[in-house]
Amino acid sequence: MSLHFSSEEPEAFPLPDTVPIFPLPTVVFFPKTYLPLHIFEPRYREMTQEASRQGQCIGMALLKDGWEDHYEDAPPIYSIGCVGRIISSHQLSDGRYNIVLQGLWRCTYQEQTVITNYRQARVTPHTTDDFTSLTSEIRRHLERTAQEYLTSKKANELCDILGSGTLTDPILVHNLSAGLDLSPLEKQFLLESDDLTQQARRLIDLIRFKLADLQTQG
Repeated sequence: MSLHFSSEEPEAFPLPDTVPIFPLPTVVFFPKTYLPLHIFEPRYREMTQEASRQGQCIGMALLKDGWEDHYEDAPPIYSIGCVGRIISSHQLSDGRYNIVLQGLWRCTYQEQTVITNYRQARVTPHTTDDFTSLTSEIRRHLERTAQEYLTSKKANELCDILGSGTLTDPILVHNLSAGLDLSPLEKQFLLESDDLTQQARRLIDLIRFKLADLQTQG
């Protein structure tokens, strides 16, 4: 479980119509979060170079089950992912990259036929997050439930951050979704929410299930 909250909203950034897609089997990326990545495959080194020159954006996508048999081709991905902006890029002497993405928007991907070694997709951003606020009741419910779970994990410092009231609703919801020890499919379920309120409600339910499991084990 890794939570690194920032109370700062990302600056507005133009989203290209088409972005390179970086599919992974266990990573689900969320807006308002930060994702460090180590890029070592040749096709994704090429992707990083091109993205750095054109638009600075990469779309993260979760691979569907069964990807192992088709990894070198184009195994199916979930059509909803998150596009991030490269805010840090360091090329190593052997051509690998260490980069950091800043989550911009969750998006629907429409894959394109391309001649590049990496996949690309047209993107339709879901912009509702910036126009949705949680009700005070849902916000309090989420904070209480998350604090109870984090306390059970002895993450007291994170509890203090949650209780500070300094986090905007999108930062709170997306960072909890990304950082709590949920499975990739559970995180994808959260990412595919219609809006921030539905995501918060789903997150509360998932945390309550984990709390129930802890009580059963105890």
